[in-house]
Amino acid sequence: MSATAFLFPGQASQAVGMGKDLSEDFPLARQVFEEADDTVGFPLSAVCFDGPMEELSKTSVTQPAVFVHSVVCARLLMGLGVKPVIVAGHSLGEYSALVAAGVLDFSVALRLVRFRGELMEVAGAKRPGAMAAILGVEDQDVVDLCAADEGVVVAANFNAPGQIVISGEIDAVARIGSAAAAAGAKRVVDLPVSGAFHSQLMEPAAQQLAERLGETTFAAPSAPVVTNAGAAAESDPERLRSLLIEQMTAPVRWTDSVKAVIAAEVDGACEVGPGTVLKGLVRRIDRNLDVRPVGTSQDIAAIAAE
Repeated sequence: MSATAFLFPGQASQAVGMGKDLSEDFPLARQVFEEADDTVGFPLSAVCFDGPMEELSKTSVTQPAVFVHSVVCARLLMGLGVKPVIVAGHSLGEYSALVAAGVLDFSVALRLVRFRGELMEVAGAKRPGAMAAILGVEDQDVVDLCAADEGVVVAANFNAPGQIVISGEIDAVARIGSAAAAAGAKRVVDLPVSGAFHSQLMEPAAQQLAERLGETTFAAPSAPVVTNAGAAAESDPERLRSLLIEQMTAPVRWTDSVKAVIAAEVDGACEVGPGTVLKGLVRRIDRNLDVRPVGTSQDIAAIAAE
């Protein structure tokens, strides 16, 4: 692939066993996982490789786990000469994208991701919230339903046409889910999350994260970064910082983000990290963009053999 985009997954892409094959087959991968363990101060790699799923599913563990796996895959790809011309990440994946583009240092970003996960977990415990995916309803119709409700509930993820995630107070999310079903939604799926991410309920977490991000060095990117909040290619470090702060309470504009990646005239994309969630979403957005999953030793070996 000559002009390649790197797309990085977010929370909910985790699975027990993630990265174990990479660590066994590639010294570079093993080195990154060991550095991650030292940085976070607990055996993150052991939880990734062996579980249990209950531990891996905690927001404060999931986020660094997915992030580290994604960075490992990106480094292995770049070691094979596959360099991105543009990068984007879904929610948490934006941190992986910023590391791949050289904006953030790996260990600095990992500490941020760990802190972010802890903040979101605490915010969810203090003000319990929920998220639900709504399939088969026009985006604007869901936005209108949320606006008409008296509770705190918003459209949080514009994942693909006809696939939107709502976030907010538990009762409000349930009401909108019922209203969407009555309006003809094909499915309403409650998501297994610890809080109302990308909503106003994350404001306390956003304020604390903003302080930390304000003290963090952001370098100029080696490739443009399409941000969740802006859904446009950005190369200014200060703009990337402010949009990353905004990301905590702003919606993930993934449909528009993918369109911005396509506008960069890429030949294809790699889903860099665990799972194939983004490949499925991109297929719903624009079938012409081929997305190649790169999350296992087998995937890396196939690229190396080309």
